[in-house]
Amino acid sequence: MTRFIFITGGVVSSLGKGLMAASLAALLQARGYRVRIRKFDPYLNVDPGTMSPYQHGEVYVTDDGAETDLDLGHYERFTGVSARQSDNITSGRIYQNIIQKERRGDYLGATVQVIPHVTDAIKEFAKAETQDMDFVLCEIGGTVGDIESLPFIEAIRQLRNELGRERTLSVHVTLVPYIAAAGELKTKPTQHSVRELTSLGIQPDVLLCRCEHPLPETERAKIAAFCNVRKEAVIPALDAKSIYSVPLQYHAEGLDNEVLRAFGLESDGEPDLGRWDDIIDRQSNPEGEVTIGVVGKYVGLADAYKSLNEALTHGGLSNRVKVNVKWLDAELFEQSEHDIAAALEPMDAILVPGGFGERGSEGKIAAVKFARERHVPFFGICLGMQMACIEGARNTAAIAAASSTEFGATSEPVVGIITEWMSQEGIQKRETGGDMGGTMRLGAYDAVLDGNSHVASIYGSQNISERHRHRYEVNVHYKDALEQGGLVFSGMSPDGELPEIVERPDHPWFIGVQFHPELKSRPFAPHPLFASFVKAAVKQSRLV
Repeated sequence: MTRFIFITGGVVSSLGKGLMAASLAALLQARGYRVRIRKFDPYLNVDPGTMSPYQHGEVYVTDDGAETDLDLGHYERFTGVSARQSDNITSGRIYQNIIQKERRGDYLGATVQVIPHVTDAIKEFAKAETQDMDFVLCEIGGTVGDIESLPFIEAIRQLRNELGRERTLSVHVTLVPYIAAAGELKTKPTQHSVRELTSLGIQPDVLLCRCEHPLPETERAKIAAFCNVRKEAVIPALDAKSIYSVPLQYHAEGLDNEVLRAFGLESDGEPDLGRWDDIIDRQSNPEGEVTIGVVGKYVGLADAYKSLNEALTHGGLSNRVKVNVKWLDAELFEQSEHDIAAALEPMDAILVPGGFGERGSEGKIAAVKFARERHVPFFGICLGMQMACIEGARNTAAIAAASSTEFGATSEPVVGIITEWMSQEGIQKRETGGDMGGTMRLGAYDAVLDGNSHVASIYGSQNISERHRHRYEVNVHYKDALEQGGLVFSGMSPDGELPEIVERPDHPWFIGVQFHPELKSRPFAPHPLFASFVKAAVKQSRLV
């Protein structure tokens, strides 16, 4: 029997529902249950791929090519369960599907309304592909009371009635702020948030209270009395030094036991949390530290590189070192008066991540050149690989005009838009002036590695599969010229048409990849490229 846990949020901080859902799923998983997590986004975007990184953070990509909310990254990292297209839905996609059905005549001329048509679509999404699961956690984006979230709240109200209380549970995440001037925690925001949720027909069963200071028993009892829940179901969620300690904290506060009790399930014995203890031990007791400079264009918002930051942390866990990430604005490196060497010399390694557009591109190329000439470990991801190829073309292959068609017309298109490629579904075609949303090369694609390459030794295999999200590719017609300049194409698509990986054999660690390896890194299974990259940074730190 599949049980559903609906997670809503009141006045919450940024470390809220997504991390809570992932942590609860990890605890249930540690008890042997099969768990899946879903995200309901109230945005009118058809998918998060059309949103600016500055507005919504990174876009997370699944194996099956879905552009999703970054919370799905938390879900995968904490549970190890690969997310799917069906695990993230937006209001935009729901309305798009309903309007398409109405245009086709599927509703036979009936008046299309929010209730029942929109709510029925949401319920169908919640229940789809869940037959083999013990628990499905449904996180409702936004804040209770927001007009955008109302159809989702109404849908889960209906689901609770249809499935019955024995198969559904409501968890509400709220904020218990600390008022420094008064020196006390205030429970009123939680009381009002629960009242708002109850007025919409949903009585929460468990309250997860975000707070900066310990929640006294008297305040827990007060919240329980005013919000009509058991005192044991008021779970304090204190700020954590590491997101990977959150499952341990929630277990210590009794969250998983309370959830199982609400479903009438036995909670005898302790879950196996040994691997979480090991992660915290590695984080708390590092045997060294390294500093890695990330030269990007969205460094003003840390969530724009959420998976990247976590993958670097995983690389540190693998090597038992602390990774200090120094975020460097690529645009600064384009200013003539800026001393690039002064900014990059303290770095033990340099990483140039993905991005879109011309802004900051010359600064990224300057960072690549510094890493190549100074023999500093370099890792280029997506656009970072393309910038490494342009830098190599200009400075080691004597192609001075090398550029990307993404930045405008050029006589030497070392990087160009992909108009045709092969996927599992067959030939995919795109037009230069076509729609922007959902038209990139998305999802998992295979690559074949040169058996004598550095990357083959890192992966321990010549056949890999990695996740992509890009519209431009390195032009394979420049392969010979770039290889004569020392930049070797060590990974290609199975048909040999699309470059996937480049490296410099004469460099201590210089690798560029067209895909996004950070999306598949887990704290328990760090991605081999990040583990190797951090290891190279450790070696570099000992040379300086």
